[in-house]
Amino acid sequence: MASGFDAVVVVVKMALLGLGALVVLACLLDWAVRTRRISPFSRMARFSRARIDPIMTPVERVIVRAGGVPSSAPLWMIVGYALMGILLVSALNLLGGVLVQVAYVAHAPRALPILLASWAFSLLRLALLVRVISSWLPISPYSGWVRWSYILTEWMVAPLRKLIPTLGPIDITPIIAWLLLSLLQSILGIP
Repeated sequence: MASGFDAVVVVVKMALLGLGALVVLACLLDWAVRTRRISPFSRMARFSRARIDPIMTPVERVIVRAGGVPSSAPLWMIVGYALMGILLVSALNLLGGVLVQVAYVAHAPRALPILLASWAFSLLRLALLVRVISSWLPISPYSGWVRWSYILTEWMVAPLRKLIPTLGPIDITPIIAWLLLSLLQSILGIP
């Protein structure tokens, strides 16, 4: 089962790589037209304006709203595509790992409580990570994107905050909670 899924992941990676090459070529052409490296009256420029500009327009709007230069839209399109590809491959690898764990539990049902505990510890670590990163950004803790992380971790961070003072503007209680989670997981012998 794992080898079949690995083959699917390889095919997805190759498809992403091929599509990525096309995205880079289209973005280079669009950039050359935008910066007047190619004459705006040439066939290539007309092709770019007709086929590539409609795809690039939403990216350009976001960049302009953020105070950027419209001619940098192709670069940001390449960066966005690369990040999307990395996230997709990472999600597929995560799904493959979960499928392997579920297949193992199907053959050894006694391992189910250990697997569920391992997933719980992983979820708590992810919630702590999201909580810390969101505190660095101008995101409200009540935002739908990060509220779940505060709900999942407040029960362990709040008591620690009463015991451990902050270091100036830095709150180290999420780090202490992470270390305590790791210690508890190793004491319980959960992988």
